[in-house]
Amino acid sequence: MKLKKVLALGLAGCMAASMLAGCGGSDSSGKDTKGEEEKEEVTLTVLAGQSTTDVGMEDMIDEVMAEKYPHITLEWECVDWGNDFQPKMQQYMQSGLPDIMIGKAQDVLTYGSQDLLAEIPSEYTGRVLDAAIENVSIDGKAYGLVFNALYQGVYYNRAMFEENGWSVPKTLDDLQKIIDDCNEKGITPFASHMVDTWSIGNVTMQFAMNDVFNKNPQWGDDFRAGKESYEKSQDMQAAYKNNEIIYKNTFPETFSLEQTDCDAKMVMGEAAMKVSGSWSIQNFLDIDENFDFGIFPFPNQNGDSKLIFEPNITVMTKADSDKQEAVNCFLDVLTGDKDLAVQIYDHTKTAPMLKDVSPTFINPSQSDIDKYASEGNIVDVTLGNNQLVWGGFQEENAKDIGAWLQGQQTFEDALKASDGRVNASSVSK
Repeated sequence: MKLKKVLALGLAGCMAASMLAGCGGSDSSGKDTKGEEEKEEVTLTVLAGQSTTDVGMEDMIDEVMAEKYPHITLEWECVDWGNDFQPKMQQYMQSGLPDIMIGKAQDVLTYGSQDLLAEIPSEYTGRVLDAAIENVSIDGKAYGLVFNALYQGVYYNRAMFEENGWSVPKTLDDLQKIIDDCNEKGITPFASHMVDTWSIGNVTMQFAMNDVFNKNPQWGDDFRAGKESYEKSQDMQAAYKNNEIIYKNTFPETFSLEQTDCDAKMVMGEAAMKVSGSWSIQNFLDIDENFDFGIFPFPNQNGDSKLIFEPNITVMTKADSDKQEAVNCFLDVLTGDKDLAVQIYDHTKTAPMLKDVSPTFINPSQSDIDKYASEGNIVDVTLGNNQLVWGGFQEENAKDIGAWLQGQQTFEDALKASDGRVNASSVSK
């Protein structure tokens, strides 16, 4: 956990306290255009559930907030989203929520359905792309603000594919031919770091999106209604078993290998592919800014897989806050300062969800993303994550998958365990 404070510096440019609709009033650079007046100092608490790419963005926000709204103090608590965000939220639900919570789009349904979140003013949601609104809305009202997005699939070493004459696989048979050729030539097919439960859970949902949810978008509801189960669903079992394809064709130390070291092996040519997401780009380019890589969706049983899109940094605010004006100032900075936005996008190596903002970093896989987008072959993983929640369900399933792969339990036991936690698979209402 990391706690940070920005010192209050004096004057600020927020609207008068009676106008709670928001701070607004910034020009394209984010500089406040309203008259200065002395403001009472306010402290906002921020719980930030971070992905590996996000660490450091709080410093960037601090700097702009201190300049533009110096009467506002931000007190940050930064935790790992995969392991710690949900437990922290459960604690704060008992003692009182932070003023601002930063998680993922799927968290909006979890907490918004319990009437814990405030509607995001349209002044700020109007600054993000329409595609970022649907999955953070409940009954037509947006309770989250999506700032950026990740893409997920199979990253591949473009030069290695060209040297070996491999084409991007569309079917599992196509993929197996590449795997076989890799093994014959002494190349590790997949880089992976299965020591991270979140990584197993993430790739399993990737598989499930294309083998399960693209066929039945209501699979999770059917699961809870007793119409589907892990023990009976051939599609879900296929999604689970894809983990075995990776495990049998990756580094022997995968259950002790950290992500950074894994990504380094990929960049250094020790593996041809990695099932991952945009969070790996940051490591790839830090290691070698000239590393050339592409991305394709992991093939499903039908050969019609889609590239996966995931809304990432998502801001939520506490319902019935007595600090709404200050909260709106935070939203104003995050959505209105384009220089800050570009700085964050370049740092995280992620896709923008703000309108008319383009990062400056070079993403070698962008041409592949554009291709799948133009063909309509991109699917939003929020569908699956809303159907089967992460905390208490997907993460627990991932632990069982890891135990199965290591021979600590049978495949059937892993399926039974998933069925046994059916009551934890959805948002409690």
